[in-house]
Amino acid sequence: MTPSTGVISGIRVSHDRASLDDVAAACHTDQQDTVARLAEEPEVSEAFVLQTCNRFEAYVVTDAPATGRTVLADFVTDVTGSAVIEMSHEESLRHLLRVAAGLESLVLGEDQIIGQVRDAYSSARAIGAVGPMLEEALTKAIHVGERARTETAINEGVVSVGSAAVTLVSDHSELAGATALVIGAGEMGTIAAHAFAEAGVETLIVANRSIERAEEVADAVYLPDTRAVGLDALPACLPRADVVITATGRDGHVLDADLLDDCGETLVVDIAQPRDVSPAVSALDDIIVHDMQALESVTDETRERRRAAAQAVEAMVDREFENLLEQYKRKRADEVIAEMYAGAEQVKERELQTALSRLESEDFDEEQRAIVESLADALVSQLLAPPTKSLRDAAANDDWTTINTALQLFDPEFRDDPPAFVAEHLESTADD
Repeated sequence: MTPSTGVISGIRVSHDRASLDDVAAACHTDQQDTVARLAEEPEVSEAFVLQTCNRFEAYVVTDAPATGRTVLADFVTDVTGSAVIEMSHEESLRHLLRVAAGLESLVLGEDQIIGQVRDAYSSARAIGAVGPMLEEALTKAIHVGERARTETAINEGVVSVGSAAVTLVSDHSELAGATALVIGAGEMGTIAAHAFAEAGVETLIVANRSIERAEEVADAVYLPDTRAVGLDALPACLPRADVVITATGRDGHVLDADLLDDCGETLVVDIAQPRDVSPAVSALDDIIVHDMQALESVTDETRERRRAAAQAVEAMVDREFENLLEQYKRKRADEVIAEMYAGAEQVKERELQTALSRLESEDFDEEQRAIVESLADALVSQLLAPPTKSLRDAAANDDWTTINTALQLFDPEFRDDPPAFVAEHLESTADD
């Protein structure tokens, strides 16, 4: 199998069908390490993984769909069956476009996801896990995501989970003059910090395992009273905070009942994955905790405002999906045509050498030799021109039976085992 003739298989565990616990169970400690382990599987030629606070998605290129499904299933063994969605080649392609465009996000059209797709693509590409198949799919997805945000209003208003969390806080608490604590200085924590500053809090504290990173976020926020602390300073900072957003992404709970017991009235929004707040905190009288599911009230309002823009993006995704399929079809037709020409070239070369060896015994000069070789080349080109056009038309029309027949005619080795992309389409046609 060559990378360009493989089939993409995908699997996802995301907020639309799975609980936050399911998503947490599906996500692995290190995204790039997960990609590397997938790529090391003997049957896998390409791999890609996308992990965010509310989704785990993995894609592989293998020689057959069933092989891809089997490989991916081993990476979500801790998730209940109903939460795991398997995706075929075309379903994977369409879903990637929709994800990058923000159509599959909890916050419709959020900006954060396009950066996460770019980072995941760069990470997988850096270790050689992205080849011809996924390269085309991922670059198309990123292109669609960029167009969606520059050509429509899909990202107007609340544009990320971090900013949605601050909007939720402002609906329940007066932020003017408040002290806000952001735990975690990653992308979501950074967005939340900036959103708090824009909302008018008086004091902003950024807590992070790395104080240097907390200082970078605090320094970048346009607010006179900002402070950066380590996580070991939380016992001193929590009693001073009116509102808390936590988004560390660490294993284990960052906030437990003992830490929050004497903090007085405090609103906490946990947007971390895995969760930062212990379930025991909900038993405390003065502490109100909201998690990712509570953001739905904010995101529902955003969805209403972005509905018209989303329709335009849906149409854009449909067009680009068809364009992407056409690109794959053309390439796959060219692969079949290349096989056809390679087979014809072998026959031509064999017969040409036989003829030349006979003619050379009769004072056959170089000029005459060149004429005979040119004749042989012209015959091959003219004879293969009609089937070349027919194969390209067949690919455009999804006539994979014709393509498979051509493969068998020009390379008998394919008779019982056609390439994966041909087998997949033949199987799909048979099912229909």
